[in-house]
Parts: sequence; C-alpha cells; structure tokens
Amino acid sequence: MTTPNSAPRPGVPLPGQHLPGAGGHPEPADPERIRAEIDELLAELDAGGGHAGPAESAEAGVDITRRARILEQAHEVLVQALATVDKI
Repeated sequence: MTTPNSAPRPGVPLPGQHLPGAGGHPEPADPERIRAEIDELLAELDAGGGHAGPAESAEAGVDITRRARILEQAHEVLVQALATVDKI
C-alpha cells in the first residue's frame, strides 16, 4: 500500500537509472543526429575492405573484430537514444 507521499523509496532503482547520463535530465533524442551517427558508423563498416580468403585468416579475424566494435558502437548510440525517449 502506498503512503500519501508518492515519492519513490530511497534505494529503489528507477527505469533507465543505470544508463549513462541518467542522473540529470538527458537531452531528448534528436532523430537527425541519431541517423547521422548511425549512417557514419555504417559507412565505416562498409569501408573496411574486401572479403578475405582462407590464406588471410589473421586479417579476417582483425576485420571481424573491427566490425564487431563498430556494430557495438552503433548499438550503444541506439540504446542511449531509446533511454531518452519518454515512455508512455
């Protein structure tokens, strides 16, 4: 049962509180800025060079690691954007 004081109890985490920038009031997501950041990361992903053959397996490993890092960055951009959107 809730008390007349509807403030959350101290120590109880709120949704999104664990995300970076959650302490203050984060700036709302700007769709154009998000789109530009994602487009830039995807362009970097495409600029990585050709596909490696079996003899170039070490280079292929480096390329996979680079691609994973870029995709992880794009994912983080999207997660941060979603964290700023008001939940209905």
